[in-house]
Amino acid sequence: MNTEPAMNPTSPPPPRNATATVDPLFLAAPRVSTFLRSYALTNASGFFFQRDERLYLVTSRHVVIDEATSHLPDRLEIEVHLDASNLTRSTGFSMLLYNQGAAVWRQGRDGGSEIDVAVLELDRSQLPADAIIRAFTPAHLQTSFASVPVDASLLVVGFPLGFHDAVHHLPVVRQAAIASPYGIRFQGQGFFLTDARTHRGTSGAPVVMQDDTRGGTLPWKLLGVHSARLEMSGRSLPVEESLGLNCAWYADILLTLTGR
Repeated sequence: MNTEPAMNPTSPPPPRNATATVDPLFLAAPRVSTFLRSYALTNASGFFFQRDERLYLVTSRHVVIDEATSHLPDRLEIEVHLDASNLTRSTGFSMLLYNQGAAVWRQGRDGGSEIDVAVLELDRSQLPADAIIRAFTPAHLQTSFASVPVDASLLVVGFPLGFHDAVHHLPVVRQAAIASPYGIRFQGQGFFLTDARTHRGTSGAPVVMQDDTRGGTLPWKLLGVHSARLEMSGRSLPVEESLGLNCAWYADILLTLTGR
């Protein structure tokens, strides 16, 4: 009796795994969670900023305190990668927001109002010895306003609604466009507008532009710190009528907040 040889089904290609190389931008923006004692409160975004030998976490001020909504956490937790070749390895790193009742973060004021940016210095000695940190520096700040054309393509790197790659612990990026002239303080305040689809949880995300002239470990220009969507006050609009515009505080405020 003639028989057909057994056919082995074609094996699917192996999935792309944790050893794939990722842009260091993904490792510069950790997920931020807020807590009051042991109670989880909110999810947010942030990024690392290094000045000289000092390392900071940058996020929105309203992530660490928001009196208007009675959001009063006492600590933050970020997720830190432990192996650049295996992104599934990470650990949580907790930071207290108060020391003997005094706030440990720095914030600024602009024309008498609060700037929605906060920085917390990280104690390097407390970080895991194998922590993978990719940080922006003062050299990443965009200092020439004329070098950012109106049609520049931007990215907002964060955790909308807390969403992220939960296996590899990585943020997602959203495409953004400049919606107000870069270098001009929108309505006299220290931010510019972006046109991007954002959600709660993106607060504190870096707003960046690719820098083809810069090599090294982080080839991006840091333009701003995403704060929140811009809503038209005094009007009640349905969701589909939302402007879709966002406030991004100019990143040069970090030089003030990280100065001695």
